[in-house]
Amino acid sequence: MSPSIPPALRGRRARIVAITLPIGIAGSLIALPLTAQATPSADAVIAEVYGGGGNSGATFTNDFIELGNSGTGAFDLSGWSVQYLSGSPTATTKWSVTPLAGAIPAGGSYLVEEAKGAGGDTPLPTPDATGTLALSASSGTVALVHSTTALTCLTADDCAADAAIKDLVGFGTAAVRETTPATGADNTHSVTRDAALRDTDNNSVDLSGATPTPRNSAGTGGEGPGGGEPTPTPTPTDTTPGDVRIHDIQGAGRISPYVGKSVTNVPGVVTAVRSTGTSRGFWIQDTKPDKNAATSEAVFVFTGSTTPQVRVGDSVVVSAKVVQYYPGGQSSGAQSITELSGPTTAVLSSGNKLPAAEVVNAKTLPDTYAPKVKGLNIEPLALKPDKFTLDWFASREGMLLQIGESRVVGASNSYGETWITTKPKQNPTPRGGTVYTGYDDPNSGRLKLISLTGDSISANVGDTLTGDSTGVLDYSNYGGYTLQTTTLGKVTSGGLTPQVAKKGADDELSVATYNVENLAPTNAQSKFDRLADGIVTHLASPDVVSLEEIQDNNGSKDDGTVAADQTLAKFIAAIKAKGGPAYEYRSIDPQDKADGGEPGGNIRNVFLFNPKRVSFIDRPGGDATTAVKVVTSGDKNQYVSLSASPGRIAPASDAWKSSRKPLVGEFDFRGQRIFIVGNHFNSKGGDQPGHGVFQPPTLGSETQRLAQAKEVNGFVSDLISKDKKAKVVVLGDLNDYQFSKPLDKLTKGGVLTDLVNTLPVNQRYSYVYDGNSQTLDHILVSPAIKKPGYEIVHINAEFADQASDHDPQVVRIK
Repeated sequence: MSPSIPPALRGRRARIVAITLPIGIAGSLIALPLTAQATPSADAVIAEVYGGGGNSGATFTNDFIELGNSGTGAFDLSGWSVQYLSGSPTATTKWSVTPLAGAIPAGGSYLVEEAKGAGGDTPLPTPDATGTLALSASSGTVALVHSTTALTCLTADDCAADAAIKDLVGFGTAAVRETTPATGADNTHSVTRDAALRDTDNNSVDLSGATPTPRNSAGTGGEGPGGGEPTPTPTPTDTTPGDVRIHDIQGAGRISPYVGKSVTNVPGVVTAVRSTGTSRGFWIQDTKPDKNAATSEAVFVFTGSTTPQVRVGDSVVVSAKVVQYYPGGQSSGAQSITELSGPTTAVLSSGNKLPAAEVVNAKTLPDTYAPKVKGLNIEPLALKPDKFTLDWFASREGMLLQIGESRVVGASNSYGETWITTKPKQNPTPRGGTVYTGYDDPNSGRLKLISLTGDSISANVGDTLTGDSTGVLDYSNYGGYTLQTTTLGKVTSGGLTPQVAKKGADDELSVATYNVENLAPTNAQSKFDRLADGIVTHLASPDVVSLEEIQDNNGSKDDGTVAADQTLAKFIAAIKAKGGPAYEYRSIDPQDKADGGEPGGNIRNVFLFNPKRVSFIDRPGGDATTAVKVVTSGDKNQYVSLSASPGRIAPASDAWKSSRKPLVGEFDFRGQRIFIVGNHFNSKGGDQPGHGVFQPPTLGSETQRLAQAKEVNGFVSDLISKDKKAKVVVLGDLNDYQFSKPLDKLTKGGVLTDLVNTLPVNQRYSYVYDGNSQTLDHILVSPAIKKPGYEIVHINAEFADQASDHDPQVVRIK
């Protein structure tokens, strides 16, 4: 799938800290009620989880778990426990347990103190229970359990079926969670519910990141460290703007010089309001900017799950605490946003003219994307907005910006996101995208647009947004800087159409690769039909198709099923219904939960082949754990073959831990032997983001792909050393670029040629991510294959409506 896989929901936080109070134009104080957002839980839930205690930057010395009770009576905890599981459990991972005693008061809290770190200077309020659980700051699972016996479930489905679990919170990238994990936890942020303790059984909706506010059963705490300084509140008679302005708060760097401090009566005009979701709030911008181009004049005022009671054009003063919020958690490597949290707001007047939006055009953003301080964090550096695009964006954080007519370089997705380029001449593809040519050139003109007002568009790559798109500049761990639009341009079609591959001649063997994105029998028939049409119509029914991401017979359900015969039978039937051949298939079922991918899905590589055109040479002995070898016949007409066909390359090697093992098959086409290796290397998930604070980013996932490339290269090298005329095709979703180290390792010694490099530079892409057209899928051939005909067939990645997130490829071999 994608280099970095986003969760199903992209919520941020849910925590009501203070009521927003406007002052009417006539000066009278108007009290505004909280707005109910969801049905609260009937009684006890996990209200807050914090694993950053004592870590770098933390104020509190200890991790903690806070329980809440929305019931009308005390909730007895005799015989109960809270338990913790790491975010990525293995088959041997165990739950850790802290027994509980006493009760959660009606409408109250209960504080469980956990492990102490080496840092921090503020102890928790007196806890109601103590334990030694060392929680992760960024990813893990906490359960409230009606037992003190350690749980044994290790998957979301199994834990959902465990009647002893009263409530469960997975955060970060936790595999065990309710629906989708909550985001926003790090050394200085907990994940927390809103004041109503709503519990919809979706962690990403119910909880999100906020400043830790531990509270015990006596009601002590809940206002920040030690129950300390409360959020300042202006009196009805004191609405005079304070001395601290927004540009003072933002400063000339990425971290506010006022972080952790309270500010009073900060003036500004409301430029935009976010009134839905768990990250509600509003943006204010100063109408009297300073002369420093590095200091932003705007800031986001975070109200949590409370609907802001201000309108665009209101002149306000805001008193709040200054915080740095890291979307996705500080450990993700994302940049932070300076925000005002726990606000009290006074409205001085309404209907005011907004500050003029700064126009962004082809000359605005610097060509250099980010400063390079190898191995270091750019966060402490002073901003240089005239030199680096990331610095320019940081210096305009929260400000009103305007984009004129712009070309779409990343199709609209299900989250309402559309990528455009502000530099239309920057590495354009023939079809309207922006091609990614190397790590040193990430295309600085890209910008993500998402509507703040609910407007929706459906745009393909190459379409144009005509008119102006205006909004406030925000930041997300998915994609980086984002224009939250209040007005959105209109879509004018660029006329993009799906491509059709050239049909192979009778004497040509056509071999294709296609990542079909978690295909399972539980998918709608329409997905099978779309993918089938891609193979029949757009790939011209190749003789062999190497598939990636074929799931087992019940998809993501985790019950030990590993067979995929039903998945493949349904797919083959769909192909035949579209007029394609009656394909046969070969694959090897993986061990349960050993090959990565969606939990419970057991994805694997599969060969489809047309038996009327090509024969598969079956050799027994191939299974999930047996390594395939190259063997020679030993006679005077010596030839090479496989010890097993189909077989898997070195399945016991650590290179393939929690990753798909390559599938190798031996084929015969008109008396010619051909060896095909289908691959799906480990994903780029876990790499530091390209838009983050580490520049250049560390590519943590690359180490495993290097090991995988070495294994495949070694196998092909062995084969060719025994038969220099061996025809070998290595193909699949390699999850890396043609200029990457893993591709260098895979082609080492000249045993393989990566065919994407035979295309013009601006056509080298099969995938679009964050507005960059890039290559993840590859077809490579051995030297014995002369003058292959090669095509990337663009039918998915550039379109808002797609059957898969990858484009297929095909090679024709005489």
